[in-house]
Amino acid sequence: MLTAKQHELIRFIQQRLEETGISPSFEEMKEALDLKSKSGVHRLISALEERGFLRRLPNRARALEVIRQPENSTPARAAADNVVTMTPPAARAVSPEPANDVIELPLHGRIAAGAPIEALEGQSTLPVPAALLGPGEHYALEVSGDSMIEAGIFDGDYALVRRTDTARDGEIVVALVRGEEATLKYLRKDGGQVRLDPANAAYEAQVYRSDEVQVQGKLAGLLRRYH
Repeated sequence: MLTAKQHELIRFIQQRLEETGISPSFEEMKEALDLKSKSGVHRLISALEERGFLRRLPNRARALEVIRQPENSTPARAAADNVVTMTPPAARAVSPEPANDVIELPLHGRIAAGAPIEALEGQSTLPVPAALLGPGEHYALEVSGDSMIEAGIFDGDYALVRRTDTARDGEIVVALVRGEEATLKYLRKDGGQVRLDPANAAYEAQVYRSDEVQVQGKLAGLLRRYH
């Protein structure tokens, strides 16, 4: 017997596995169930594990397997204790094996963390753990230069970028300058001008008219390889 919230969560996880092959994140589960905190999601998952309805796959982030499913798509609530009836183990449906939660992001060349350089479109891809990414469409760029080192972004890092054409003041963005060159900088708006600020005292800010700068994404994460 499960509570209505446990029933709702297991349905949501199963639906996401069927659609994408990847378990939803704790943030996505929190929002889907309208919970106030992720700790509520942890408690629900732990309870479902104890009752044998869910299993966490070891050594893989965001990897859950549904091993028992609700009998009906809409839970029938009991008036006294708000529980729903589940199918017995012998009648359960077979769940698809969750896919390895690694996403192949398009790798679009190099981007300057210094003076703007051309952002090259390429055919390469970069494998990225899905747990590093939030919602939305993403792509990757290799960082060239040291103008963002005080923000922890170094030459040779891979910037994981969520595609968007808007950003708030102070966010780190991929900015396309004059339709030709791209750079990774803090975005500052000042009236009819846009200032692209570095995170390195050795570099000066770059100031452009607002119509000369187009936001192409916001920094969502970083990958660093050690050789």
